[in-house]
Order: sequence, then structure tokens, then C-alpha cells
Amino acid sequence: MQSLRYLYRIGNGPSSSHTMGPIAAARRFLTEAPDAERYEVILYGSLAKTGKGHMTDEAILRVFDGRPCDIIFDVESPTDTHPNTVDMIAYRDGNVLHQTRYYSIGGGEVIADGEQCESHNEVYKLDSFTAISEYCREKEMRIWQYVEECEGADIWDYLAKVWETMQDAIKRGIVAEGVLHGGLGTQRKARYLFRQKHIDESEETKTNRLICAYAYAVSEENAGGGVIVTAPTCGACGVLPAVLKYLQNKRGFTDTQILHALATASVIGNLIKTNASISGAECGCQAEIGTACAMAAAAAAEIYDLDLDQIEYAAEMSIEHHLGLTCDPIGGLVQIPCIERNAIAAMRALNAVNLADFLADSRKISFDMIVDTMYETGKDLKVIYRETSEGGLAKLYNK
Repeated sequence: MQSLRYLYRIGNGPSSSHTMGPIAAARRFLTEAPDAERYEVILYGSLAKTGKGHMTDEAILRVFDGRPCDIIFDVESPTDTHPNTVDMIAYRDGNVLHQTRYYSIGGGEVIADGEQCESHNEVYKLDSFTAISEYCREKEMRIWQYVEECEGADIWDYLAKVWETMQDAIKRGIVAEGVLHGGLGTQRKARYLFRQKHIDESEETKTNRLICAYAYAVSEENAGGGVIVTAPTCGACGVLPAVLKYLQNKRGFTDTQILHALATASVIGNLIKTNASISGAECGCQAEIGTACAMAAAAAAEIYDLDLDQIEYAAEMSIEHHLGLTCDPIGGLVQIPCIERNAIAAMRALNAVNLADFLADSRKISFDMIVDTMYETGKDLKVIYRETSEGGLAKLYNK
């Protein structure tokens, strides 16, 4: 598996696969063909169908920075290899100078045609939770210690930056007001959730309100093009920071404990990315929000010092109960239902941890099994429910 640096990416929203990925592809292509007279970019599949809503074309043009560049939205051609496909072509004297096909595979990661995502920057030799947990038991170590062993001690500096960026997104989001761009008229709600206290508010209500406020804050920052951390994607970036921020404020956990939790969560996200998918265009929202919920549940379980079986059960439940979740963003925007789903998943992550604390010894389903199940389920979803904005809420809204 790759370094967690390729899972936790710091950048601007609103979409890791539809903006951050194409940006990375464009930058890479310019290094391969820097001196062309003009360029052509052809978007296919989900990139073509929801690219306008995700500002894919605007993101690519920013990279080309005034160079002549035509962007074509091809919604008809098949995308057999990956639904997020883009061709970049460089011309000189009317002839093709250079051409590369890229796939935006989720979380801001892009690979060229013929590459494998695991073929570069691989630092983890083990690629299943079963193998990792067996290794950790043998060595009497926590998952975060396994991460340090594979990544090196300098990974903590990177994770400190990740946590700082997550907190900054929350700080900005809970004070921001106004309507998000895109034409839906979506009002920012994080500020309202954070401040709207009731005199007789129960502790349970306060917990849910604050977790939702933090999740909304990060998700609204993402939808507005702010700087966030993919965890594992832009569309699901609010779940993990919301859970960690709430637990730190409520229980007084140290930053070191938070970083250990982020490391543990990264293993869960990386396993799903390696053995299934974190791309909504490939496997529906279960691959994004479901993975984010599993990462947050594993992180919370680590903070509470639960054992390996409990961490696994919390993560497994989080995926299992998101199976079949469709990706149907209205207008191709990462707003409805995406923002609300981040809040629901954050609350569900804590519920999963609480249940795992009691019932891990009676579980029947392994984490590796549920990852395989999620991948098969995602592949079986009709394409209209995989980030094409052609089905579900995206189809029925305003009808």
C-alpha cells in the first residue's frame, strides 16, 4: 500500500476526483509537453457528466494558465477502465505532439493508462487487515506504531499538518455565512448549528449538534472551494475531523493521541483504497462516506485504547451499514446530499465505536470481507447512481 500522504491530501475542494485529480493530471501533462502550441482536454464518464458542477474545467484551465486549451465534455463514449477518464493532447503545427490518458481514481490520485496505483510510493508490504492485525499482535504493537514503522518517524510532522489543516477548516466553517455557489441556493448551516443552543438542551442533543456543526463546517468549506484534507475524499472530508474535534474538546485528548488516531484511520482508508475503491464514480457514495465513517470509527476506537478486534469491528460496521449508498449529487455539486451525509456519518461512527466496545467478541464479519462486499456492491450499482447526477435525488429534484 502507498504512504498515507497519498490518502490525506491537503488542497482545495470541492472534489478530490473531479478537481484535485484533474489538476494533478494537468500538472503532470504539462511537464511532459510544456512547449505545445495548444492543448485539448477531453473529459469522459462522470468527469464529463458532473464536471461543470464540480468546476473541473475551471480547475484545469487554472493549471494551463492562459495557454490555448480546449475542454470537451464527452458524455457518450464508454469508460470501460474507469468512470473518471480524461485524455490530454498536445499539438504543434497541427500535429499531435504528445497524448496521455489519465484516470482520477479518488482521493485526488491520478494514474496514467497502464499504471497501477500500488506500483509507486509503496511503503506497506501488508495489504489486508487480517495480515496487519496478526503482525501487530505478534509484535505487541498498536496500529499507529505499525504506521510509524512503515512510514518513518517523520510521518508525525505530516500528520500534524493534516490535523492543523482540519482544525483550520472547522474554525473557518463555523463562522462563515452566506449561500454556497452553484445555483442551488444552499445556505451555510455550520454557524447556526454551533451557536444555536437551547436552555434545556440535553447532553445527547448537544453532542449531536456539535458533531454535526463540525462536519458541516468542513464540508461547507469544501463545497466553497476552501482548503481541506481528503479523508479519504473531498466529498467525505468532514466526517473524520468532526469526530476527532469533538472527542478532543469533550475528553481532553492530546494532539499526540489525535495523531495516533489519524494514523490508525489511514490504514483503514488505505486498505479500502487498495482492495476496493474510494471513488464515488466507481462505487457510489458508500465508497466515500462509508470509508470516511469507517476511518472515523477506527480513529475513535484508537483514542479510547480499544483492542484490535474492537477497532476492526467498529470499522467493519461503518462500511456494512453504508452498503449500497448511491452517489447522486444534485446539479453535480458537492452540496446536497453530500454535506448532510458527512454529519450523519460522523454520528454513526461514534455509535459504531460504542457498539464495538461491547460486542466485538461476537462479530461474524471481518473487515476484509466487508471491503470486498462493498466493492462488489458498488460495481453492481447502475451507473446513474455512481456520481453521474442522472439518478436518485439528482434526477427527481425540482420535479
